[in-house]
Amino acid sequence: MKNRIFISGISSIAAQTEASVFNEAPNVYSDPIFEIVPFNHKEYIPTKSLRRLSRALKMSISGAIMALKDAEVTCPDAIITGTGQGCKQDTERFLESVIKQKELLLSPTAFIHSTHNTIGGQIALHLNSKAYNVTYSQNSVSLEWALLDAMMIFDEGKNSKNVLVGGVDEISETITGFMEFDHQLKKERISNLELFKSDSRGTITSEGAHFFNLTSENKSSLVELLDISIIATLEVENITNTVEEFLGKNRIASADIDLVILGKNGDVNFDHFYEALTTGILKKTQQLAYKHLVGEYNTVSGYALWLGCKIIELQTIPEILKVNSVTAGKIKYVLLYNQYQGEDHSLILIRKR
Repeated sequence: MKNRIFISGISSIAAQTEASVFNEAPNVYSDPIFEIVPFNHKEYIPTKSLRRLSRALKMSISGAIMALKDAEVTCPDAIITGTGQGCKQDTERFLESVIKQKELLLSPTAFIHSTHNTIGGQIALHLNSKAYNVTYSQNSVSLEWALLDAMMIFDEGKNSKNVLVGGVDEISETITGFMEFDHQLKKERISNLELFKSDSRGTITSEGAHFFNLTSENKSSLVELLDISIIATLEVENITNTVEEFLGKNRIASADIDLVILGKNGDVNFDHFYEALTTGILKKTQQLAYKHLVGEYNTVSGYALWLGCKIIELQTIPEILKVNSVTAGKIKYVLLYNQYQGEDHSLILIRKR
């Protein structure tokens, strides 16, 4: 029997605040690329350090500290981060200096900060942690692999009571714009709130940092993390069987799911993957979507997990998230399903403790 794992602390820094979503007053964006809402990092990071950090690093450190404070943990026994594209702003800064200075007299700071594992390293430095520290970069399942690693730590029975897991990605001026070349982004300007009414290719993108303190102690936890599944490629006709097998492994039927949070992003070429469930075995389940609020990026599933935890805690579902007219009663089991461009499918199952 595997060890039970609980989520005792959560945080989210994204293009929407908790208040803007749960008070039904979402921020509106018309560009296909948009930043997070302004955030006061001075509450968590010394002022002298802020000027040297990119937005990804600022979000990461602040988000990590917020999640740990929420869990009343000073320093975790492990730090595991997931990022699809790493610190793109520092990558751009370094490459631009290479061109401008013709590869001479280059400052190493931007290069050092551009590596993907800088995120976990900077968190450890600010927490004075010398514990296990690993970064996963696996496209749109980067966070899911980080969560799986954390689950294995608990299953192995190591003396780890608290594991900090986070997913972080940022936008940058040039590299993010490359997504337009292969139709990952929409060509037309539309309001993010109208995203699901669009019948064109591509989606909208943003950035964010989402952190979770996983623990083997359930005394202060509201949510239990039951299972995660990652499938590299999956045909539409096999989605139903895959989900049923995943639920069956956890001794749950599709009828037991109170809420499904879907990663649909308004891309006409790929949203049909979700329709296989919404019109099939989860037709009578309340369905939510969130990428019209916070955009698409490699670790945006962290926002979905944060959202699921908040909904379980508050037992309240904002209207702006609802996809169908089914209304859930008491919310116990929540299923998260995400994929990107037909690949990197992930299922996350959580329940109220």
